[in-house]
Amino acid sequence: MLRPKLPDVPTLPTTPVVAQQTHTPIPSASRSLTPYVGVVAGVVVVGVVLTALLAAVVISAVSVAIAAVVLRSLVNGANRR
Repeated sequence: MLRPKLPDVPTLPTTPVVAQQTHTPIPSASRSLTPYVGVVAGVVVVGVVLTALLAAVVISAVSVAIAAVVLRSLVNGANRR
């Protein structure tokens, strides 16, 4: 009865189309990246130092907390006697 008409299938070209590059490459910048190496090294050193200080604070806090727990248990043990 009513059948839809399907569109024709387009045929693809058999040879690949290659776009040609017509622009010239951009010349490299006259400034080099060597001045930034010192800045990057400074930032890395500051980061390492701050991380080490934070680790030292954490270790100190944990040791103080352990000492507080031990002292509390000693005081509670002395009160029971």
